Amino acid sequence: MSKDLTKFLAGLEKLKISLNEEQIQQFLDYYEFLIETNKVMNLTAITEFDEVIEKHFLDSLSLTRVYDLRREVKILDMGTGAGFPGIPLKIAFPKIDLVLADSLNKRIKFLQDVIEKLGFQKTSAIHARAEELGRNQDYREQFDLCVSRAVANLASLSEYCIPFVKEGGMFISYKSGEIEEEVKQSKKAVSLLGGGMPKVYKFDLCEQKRSFVLIEKKKRTPKAYPRKAGTPTKLPLGQPMEKK
Repeated sequence: MSKDLTKFLAGLEKLKISLNEEQIQQFLDYYEFLIETNKVMNLTAITEFDEVIEKHFLDSLSLTRVYDLRREVKILDMGTGAGFPGIPLKIAFPKIDLVLADSLNKRIKFLQDVIEKLGFQKTSAIHARAEELGRNQDYREQFDLCVSRAVANLASLSEYCIPFVKEGGMFISYKSGEIEEEVKQSKKAVSLLGGGMPKVYKFDLCEQKRSFVLIEKKKRTPKAYPRKAGTPTKLPLGQPMEKK
């Protein structure tokens, strides 16, 4: 059954992204495989075609508003889940060198199948927790860009992601809603981890209010970070202690 691509093509045009027929087909194949696999494994609550186009595909690709992907860059997608934003970015910008990381092995097996089905080069999917992978010298401070759509406090997310970024590189967090307070409370953590002042870029995606938080890596992350598994979430760096 053919899919109505009107919304997708209009969104791509707005983002100034041009795809050939093969790339469009890759998005359609990815959608079909995602929905098929979702019947037996919980990958996404969003399954209706137009919603997946808007809330997964176009949202992932919105990164082009703030970052130039038309060049060879090494990207880590941390906590990628079903492959967002990494897989849409790879389809649209095949030159990128992409690593997808997630702590759930079932998802990684799904992503490895996606990589094979879509014929990607320079793409891998790794089963690991951020806290452990961030101490692995093969990955620590090896990336031009780390992205994450994971739902987590920005201070915690920064501890998970900034250690992977090389000096002069960037960590970009996908966010929604009002984030000013969260950004304000993350500044100490970001600074401790070697990041510069967070910058917020807000935009509308159809009916949704979306934001990017951009953090440039200014200096190397101290060896103490990331802390052991679970700690960044339980005790976010630099957060005010609760008053008793």
